Amino acid sequence: MQFRATLAIVSLAVSPMVFGEDHEGWGGEGEVGVLITSGNTEETNINSRLGLVYEEDEWRNKGEFRSTFSETEDETTAEKYRGELQTDYKFEGSQYLFVRGAYEDDRFSGYDFQSSLTTGYGNRVWQRGERSFLDLSAGVGYRFNKLEEPDEDGNRDEDEAIGRLAGQFDYALSENALFRQKLSTEIGLDENNAITESETSLQATVVGNLSMKLAYLVQHVSDEPEGRDDTDTEISLALLYGF
Repeated sequence: MQFRATLAIVSLAVSPMVFGEDHEGWGGEGEVGVLITSGNTEETNINSRLGLVYEEDEWRNKGEFRSTFSETEDETTAEKYRGELQTDYKFEGSQYLFVRGAYEDDRFSGYDFQSSLTTGYGNRVWQRGERSFLDLSAGVGYRFNKLEEPDEDGNRDEDEAIGRLAGQFDYALSENALFRQKLSTEIGLDENNAITESETSLQATVVGNLSMKLAYLVQHVSDEPEGRDDTDTEISLALLYGF
């Protein structure tokens, strides 16, 4: 646990130096939140995220990597790792075609891993200035998940065609404050199993490129593995560095 925490903090500290102003087209942000308590209850919570963007006239490439770890009284209560990559081909102003891949390893989800690959169309339907906008996208693709335990038919593999709907709304409350709402759902076209995720966040500048971020994350699975909750929620407070 200590190694993972150190690695997350070091990677977020180094990334602004690696992708600085001398690398034209690169941008992104890194964040880390750490809570350690002792006394009557010993608890450790670590959340980290690294987002990178490389943009040219016709292409935009985005990557996001997240990790979550919680430990109470020397017992691990949450451990999740997630990565997303997306490439957009921009045309006709604000419109774009995208290809997106995602992979998640959540120790307590009932899955060994969950993965998906989608492609589709997106459009920035509204924009005001550089920091306020609304992006909407829709696409189709394929989902492949592996269960930790076989289902009632003895199968561990879940694979099906999916449809994906997503949106992101950013609104600059002031020069130093930003509200962000991200919402997505991936619906199975065969089994109708839907995975929906919502993230609501508010960030405020502390000094320079350093901000505080408060976020509320909800993930709902309509057909969850047996013995697992269908909804996970997470509230986090983190330091964020934009570059």
